[in-house]
Amino acid sequence: MALVAKPAGPTAHDVVDQVRRALATRRVGHLGTLDPFAAGLLVVVVGRATRLAPYAAGWAKAYEGVIRLGRTTSTDDTTGHTTAISDAWQSLDEAQVEAALARFRGAYQQQPPAYSAVKVAGERAYRRARRGEAVTLAPRRVEVQLLELVGLEPPDVRFRATVSGGTYLRSLARDVGEELKCGAHLAVLVRTQVGPFGLDDAVEPEALTAGDLRDPATLVAGLPRRELDEAGRVAAIHGRPVPAGKGEEGRVALFAAGHLVAVADREGELLKPRVVVADE
Repeated sequence: MALVAKPAGPTAHDVVDQVRRALATRRVGHLGTLDPFAAGLLVVVVGRATRLAPYAAGWAKAYEGVIRLGRTTSTDDTTGHTTAISDAWQSLDEAQVEAALARFRGAYQQQPPAYSAVKVAGERAYRRARRGEAVTLAPRRVEVQLLELVGLEPPDVRFRATVSGGTYLRSLARDVGEELKCGAHLAVLVRTQVGPFGLDDAVEPEALTAGDLRDPATLVAGLPRRELDEAGRVAAIHGRPVPAGKGEEGRVALFAAGHLVAVADREGELLKPRVVVADE
């Protein structure tokens, strides 16, 4: 696992390809994409650690950005074509903008952008949208844990946000614009935090080396931990169950000599490895 500072411009897939070349491995993934126009922290997972990505899917993510009032776009960001323009933002004051942001703090039903990776009948929504098809995606529950007005420089609203996984900041910008009745799109976005990791600790993709890799056990830090003896380690590496201990329920991270070996599920009196990350 590594922390990479994605610049604005390349896609997350482009950055993953850079990491593959830098580390000479094909097996690289990430913990949540960033749109090409966005910059910031991209947590990449390497080798067998890619199997652990689902355990960090619920991590909150923090951002800083700019919502630009008065113009809506097809993509809800700067890369799309203009769909509507309004001068209504000129009469807005800071109190009104603050009230609009407050409307979206906490949990709410958010409609993903038409240009998104959400699948519609087995196909990515953005592919349908690029063909000119009308795409309307079902709202989904998201949680905005923090949404702070950093500064108002009309038509720009500078903000800071912490959101649950699966939240679209483009949709949030669009929704704020609708609340203010002037329309809006996301003009700037920088991801500053993913779970326990911050952008300040990230490295540029082209500068990444094997020495920048971190312990993938962090991805399962929220699970109960079990230390195995040598016999248990060998069994778990080969996917064989080990006896469950008292009080061990549900999903358990299995360690040996301080190193993550596998993630197991309790079944009856056994812990059965589901994801093995250690080598012989």
